[in-house]
Amino acid sequence: MRLSVIIPVYNEEQTIDEVISRVSAVEIDGLEKEIVIANDGSTDGTRRIIDSRGWPAGLPVHVYHSPINLGKGAAVRIGLGFATGDVLLIQDADLELDPREYGSLLAPLQAGTADVVYGSRFLNPTVRVPNRTRLANRFLTLLTNVLFGARLTDMETAYKVMRREALAGIRLRSVGFDIEPELTARLLRAGRRIVEVPISYNPRRQDEGKKMRWIDGVDAIYMLLKCRLTKV
Repeated sequence: MRLSVIIPVYNEEQTIDEVISRVSAVEIDGLEKEIVIANDGSTDGTRRIIDSRGWPAGLPVHVYHSPINLGKGAAVRIGLGFATGDVLLIQDADLELDPREYGSLLAPLQAGTADVVYGSRFLNPTVRVPNRTRLANRFLTLLTNVLFGARLTDMETAYKVMRREALAGIRLRSVGFDIEPELTARLLRAGRRIVEVPISYNPRRQDEGKKMRWIDGVDAIYMLLKCRLTKV
């Protein structure tokens, strides 16, 4: 069985090399691994860092450089298109989430108790989450649960892991940060079993490169309502 780690990246020259190193170092018993990097038109030194680094022998790596910035959703969809694995894992290119937790993320899939696994920042009481992030996520997750009959605690988590067949019949259209609610909504409407596991979280500030804005919350609400009222 192969694990595809999809890394959407835009202007992360300060972190991309370390993220790739951490992902490359992860070993999961019984799983091969490949890395799929979707560079979403970065204008800093991200592309140079990706193209100049060495790769461990025997590790399949696929890199796609978009000529322009399209958005996280577009990068995720490009990464999914290049991925060849039986299990798909989305890894942001910052250092907010730790690849050393892949084992716990993959455990429910390996045990056959889930089709999709979300890493929840709110199941671990020791994790420090900014109040603004906590309140916004709480509202969006509650809206998701009400609209789709779910019991999630962290719909907006960047750690989403799934079996390839979980995406069968699902067509994603998002190009921006609304990929998170769209993916969640369409998986729930398709009847996929989503299990959450606790993860650690190292939040960064806007001045450190955090890219989400308040308007992204509005887009998320629109996407959830759209997915509720339209076909999968």
